[in-house]
Amino acid sequence: MSENLPSEDEAFKLLQRSGCSKEVIKHCEAVAKLASKIAEKVKAKGINVDLNLIRIGAILHDIGRSKTHSVHHAIIGAKIARSYNLPEPIIHIIERHVGGGITAKEAKMLGWPEGVYEPKTIEEKIVTYADKLIEGSRVVPLKVTIRKLRKELGASHPAIKRILMLKREIESLLKDPS
Repeated sequence: MSENLPSEDEAFKLLQRSGCSKEVIKHCEAVAKLASKIAEKVKAKGINVDLNLIRIGAILHDIGRSKTHSVHHAIIGAKIARSYNLPEPIIHIIERHVGGGITAKEAKMLGWPEGVYEPKTIEEKIVTYADKLIEGSRVVPLKVTIRKLRKELGASHPAIKRILMLKREIESLLKDPS
């Protein structure tokens, strides 16, 4: 599957060509670095994971921020990725990483096309989780992200529950069997 993916250099050039700011590019680089670390640990546990897809997907996950910083950057990013003829697994990472995933009902309320906007594959989940642990280009505890989301979206917003479930799922993959 990794054979159709752009190289790291090509992925960073796509971010630049799309008009991403230096800050967005630094953020994407930090997410890629952390997602790769998580993926390597998961792979070391014997779980089949595409390290290259995670790295390139993480670099490109916020390509839509070249046009907007709203939640719609996921949909816009997927559209940009399609215009570059990027493979579907990359497009899925881009459109499924927001808020721990967007349900079909939420997508409809946002006016998005019908589709799947929740991370399904291990690669999508790792990039989504790593993104929640990076603020700007720094690694932060998940509680910092959760606190920020509670303030922006409300304490009981379903995105918070989804992110916490994603955290539990990723951590369970990393646990030593006892």
